[in-house]
Amino acid sequence: MSLIKKDSSIEILKTLIGFDTTSYKSNLSLIEAIKSLFDSYGISVVVDYNEEGNKANLFATTGPVEEHGVLLSGHTDVVPANKDHWESDPFIADERDDKIYGRGSTDMKGFIACVIRIMCQASQQKLTIPLHVCLSFDEEIGCLGVRNILPQLPKLIKTPRFCVIGEPTSMQIALGHKGKAVYQARCSGENGHSSMAPNYRNAIHVATQVVTSLVDSQNELAQSGQRDEEYDIPYTTIHVGKIQGGTALNVVSDSCTIDYEIRHIAEDSIDTITDIINANLQKHSHSQYADIHFMNAYPGLSTSHEHPELQFLKSLLSDDTTVGKISFGTEGGLFSQTFDSPIFVCGPGSMEQGHKPNEYVEISEMNKCDLFLEKLLKQLK
Repeated sequence: MSLIKKDSSIEILKTLIGFDTTSYKSNLSLIEAIKSLFDSYGISVVVDYNEEGNKANLFATTGPVEEHGVLLSGHTDVVPANKDHWESDPFIADERDDKIYGRGSTDMKGFIACVIRIMCQASQQKLTIPLHVCLSFDEEIGCLGVRNILPQLPKLIKTPRFCVIGEPTSMQIALGHKGKAVYQARCSGENGHSSMAPNYRNAIHVATQVVTSLVDSQNELAQSGQRDEEYDIPYTTIHVGKIQGGTALNVVSDSCTIDYEIRHIAEDSIDTITDIINANLQKHSHSQYADIHFMNAYPGLSTSHEHPELQFLKSLLSDDTTVGKISFGTEGGLFSQTFDSPIFVCGPGSMEQGHKPNEYVEISEMNKCDLFLEKLLKQLK
């Protein structure tokens, strides 16, 4: 299947939206289509499958691999879309009002479409500096897929001059984001009839003590913790996202689980935050009946404002480009652990439109990204 009918990132994006790559589904049809296209242009491609063989990362390169190049990266998976809440089918691109509507249009198939277009162009030119692309799976559920392929990249290419993670930033430059760690508190109690409730330990009551400890810890961090004023929320945050427990109103619950996350600034270590939480939890009478289980984490990103490649990147963008930090997480921290390269986050669209019904990317944003990549390509010759 050819993804490119003409030299247009918009047309490519429309095709990409048609692949339902929701994280719980396979992304192989999309990966195979991109591989087929890149193969036809003579672009070197490596496909990295997961253990089940139903998902894959893709790494592609064009140009002299013996040189230090530029790496562009994005994720192919998207968050779920409830069609009942959309004005149009989320997996059929809808162009109207100078926007492209569809799941993944801004997060982040818009960037991928621009990258596919520029890679095909780059493959037809003689480069002195290589251009690399990494496309991952399962980013939306914890940056899981990219961890499979990152250890392989240093064997395939030299350390990149810099990497661009194309998450939606309205084509502004982000140098950092918070790290994230996910935990589950499993609270245990005793079943019994609610008429005799005082005779039993209620797991939901245990859970309320955990939540209180988390809220107290959050307040402590907000009032006296480390701060980074470049963030909208300039301190480490603790968020309870899900509580599940109980079977019926007249039954004392024997189990209750709490899913919570920590999003920490670079100045705070996870160990420090968990120590604060544990200290607050120990103040409660039933703390021994709450078992805390680590579930997943990804590192934060902190690229220096002083890195010389930042000025080069800015020269490829508009004069009013800003430099700062973003609230949401990316795979950038994992790339920074793999390569001693500056990692920048910069891509078309805004996360204000992501993860919600009627997601869209403005065509003007796609045009800005195309122009940026065209300027980059000229510098690789």
